[in-house]
Amino acid sequence: METVPRAAAIYLVLPALFRLAGRRTLREMTAFDFILLLIIGEATQQALLGDDLSVTTAAVAVTTLIALDIAMSLLEQRAGFLERMIDGVPTVLVADGTPLRERMRRARLDEQDVMERARALHGLERMDQIRFAVLEPGGDITIIPRRGAGRGEAGG
Repeated sequence: METVPRAAAIYLVLPALFRLAGRRTLREMTAFDFILLLIIGEATQQALLGDDLSVTTAAVAVTTLIALDIAMSLLEQRAGFLERMIDGVPTVLVADGTPLRERMRRARLDEQDVMERARALHGLERMDQIRFAVLEPGGDITIIPRRGAGRGEAGG
């Protein structure tokens, strides 16, 4: 039965592609991203099932994907380097109010993305009010304001 190797191949290829696309892709889904995801789903179905569209084949493919996901999560628990490789690590984008432009460029983010998050979370208006901005492995941006900056600031 070729369904198991097909499912394993898809399981390895799709996460690698999304990892290459960057964390921002997973964090902010636009209408275009949604359409692309639908197209990927359809293409993946064809690759997983081939010419056999039976319920049994679909069940085998889904079972294989879930089993691989469970196995991968168990491996990640036992090997920290594997977890860092697959899930990524936090990336500091701003340090003491200074944007780290090369890191932002690699993450495909800009100062406006960071400031949007800073405004939404803390009401910050300027980059110099940010102590740290960190791109988390899941794609979210964490903002740590400087002391006295933000919503609790007098007059701010």
